[in-house]
Amino acid sequence: MTDDGTNRKMGGKPDAETGRIVLVDPRSLLAHDFGPHHPFKIFRLGLTYELISAYGLADLPEVRVLAPREASEAEAICFHEEGYLEALRLCDSGMWTYEALRHGLGTGDNPTFPGIYDWAMSVAGASIDCAAEIADGRADRAFNMTGGLHHAMPDRASGFCHVNDAVLAIHRLLDAGKRVAYVDLDAHHGDGVERAFYGRDDVLTVSVHQSGFTIFPGSGFVEDVGTGAGAGFAVNVPLLPGAGDAAYALAMDEVVLPALEAFAPDVLATQLGSDAIEGDVVANLQLSLRRFEACVRQFDRLRLPWLAFGGGGYDVGNVVRAWTMAWAILVGRMLPDETPSSWIPQAGAHGIAVPSLRGPDKPTPTTDHAMESLRASIEQLRSSIFPILEAEGERHR
Repeated sequence: MTDDGTNRKMGGKPDAETGRIVLVDPRSLLAHDFGPHHPFKIFRLGLTYELISAYGLADLPEVRVLAPREASEAEAICFHEEGYLEALRLCDSGMWTYEALRHGLGTGDNPTFPGIYDWAMSVAGASIDCAAEIADGRADRAFNMTGGLHHAMPDRASGFCHVNDAVLAIHRLLDAGKRVAYVDLDAHHGDGVERAFYGRDDVLTVSVHQSGFTIFPGSGFVEDVGTGAGAGFAVNVPLLPGAGDAAYALAMDEVVLPALEAFAPDVLATQLGSDAIEGDVVANLQLSLRRFEACVRQFDRLRLPWLAFGGGGYDVGNVVRAWTMAWAILVGRMLPDETPSSWIPQAGAHGIAVPSLRGPDKPTPTTDHAMESLRASIEQLRSSIFPILEAEGERHR
């Protein structure tokens, strides 16, 4: 073990080139605030970055740190409507109208606050820049923990998301001629990203989430597989509450990884929302931190160019640990389980106490009902989408 508390290179690239892995530094965005009673806490981003730094993983020679920059309207209109962006800009200046409410702005879920346009477009700009680094061959991997705001729609804010940075980033990869597989582990269905590419066959969207019968946004059912040219290229794995670790292991092994192998993408994009983890106040999927880490390791083993986003997560202790572990995997490190003593007071200032990075060393339980439902979904997907994906993958190999 080195002086910074990390183990060097466990199963990763042994001599990574300087600057080939990109990390977005979120600290310039921490002045923004959804409000004291809103579950989306922007300070979690700074706390995560500080934990990454305390482990010594922000200043590695292979790491290049980027600051967020505001996306342009020209970049955003590949998905978002100009009228919506104008409404968002007016809210940024403090002007609110009934027209803003038509765009989902000023609601309990999607409040307006000073700097809202800067916040939303800076998150988007950071994701676009990460995609550009990969698309243009300057980076192999990139992580924007501020991103993954997957619910935003062309003409409205939704589910705490104002601008869909993941969609804009994927468009940047498509502009470079890349075929993209997007996998969403957030507890909520990645509806905005799915909608953007629902009729296309050059983007595979896979969402593993709590069933829309039990949680927002009420979509993402196993029957939803795409339309037109995109039929078979949208994959939804709805899980019942109480899914636990065994269900996630089965979903990864039987759906997610085979779908990725069949599709054979040029670039992997992952939304690593941590609200599926046990203890989250919004969802009830009961995923353990250790199984979350195992899922991210499965992505790592694919050895694809990899663009990772953050996403949801409303237990801040879970968020900072999950995304720190994800970053460690992106840079090929195995972290000790004890959190650095230098970071503990920073966490304590926010009322966060997490002495263990991974939590209990035992899997969370899975209900019989949740497993039965998942197995039925897997059988349906095997007959509906896998023949299409396998044929498409063969065409591109």
